[in-house]
Amino acid sequence: MNKPRVVLKVGGSNISDGETIKTPQIAKLANLIQSLRTRYDVILVSSGATPTGYTRIKIDKRSMPNKQALASIGQPLLMQIYRDEFGVFGIEVAQVLMTKYNFDSQTQIQHAKDCIDTLLVHNVLPIINENDSTSVSEFIGDNDRLGAYVAHSFDATILVILSDIDGYYDDNPTKNQNAKILPHITHIDSKDLQAPQNPNAEFATGGIVTKLIAAQYLIERGKSMFLSNGDKLEITQEFLLNGVQRSGTLFGNWTI
Repeated sequence: MNKPRVVLKVGGSNISDGETIKTPQIAKLANLIQSLRTRYDVILVSSGATPTGYTRIKIDKRSMPNKQALASIGQPLLMQIYRDEFGVFGIEVAQVLMTKYNFDSQTQIQHAKDCIDTLLVHNVLPIINENDSTSVSEFIGDNDRLGAYVAHSFDATILVILSDIDGYYDDNPTKNQNAKILPHITHIDSKDLQAPQNPNAEFATGGIVTKLIAAQYLIERGKSMFLSNGDKLEITQEFLLNGVQRSGTLFGNWTI
């Protein structure tokens, strides 16, 4: 019997800060995915190529050609780290690079889906990232929405975004210490989707708004999204394997 399918999107801040690569955190991610694969087919959408490249060569990351160069340096390095750390758990990995234009073509999406399906049938973990070296206008601005497109196009029931925040709050937690996480959201106000994008980390391209846009995209298509902290992987593990939500925000309606 086919397993239900989930997409995990890991933020660049969970991979590298531009100075060091967070190998212990990647090892914990591999451990999480090993446990999830007992119940699910898992697809990983990974940010982090640019800050990973920056650990090797320090060039001005504000320049688009430089960002593309950093991504081209970082992408193979990142995949080698994934291969090493996931290999400890016996997980074979495969790289799938995509651009916005792939999702504009039903033929290309079908070919990509056939590839993803084949990898999963053979128990290989697909790791998807944007092809930043050739995609001059970034995918849709960030890998949050790439994750949403992947979840929808490749038949996942839920996208899990592992970020540098614990969930979606009722107010800005950096300004209001009494802000509380909203555990379940089924409707997103249009004004929240149009707010300025304010990424937290130096190399980030999104922020909470891109996560809301990703969630809205999936809700409109009958799918769900879970937002949680990438440094607290036990929250995601308990949510996906036991249906227990101790933190994080569920967008849409999803049950184990």
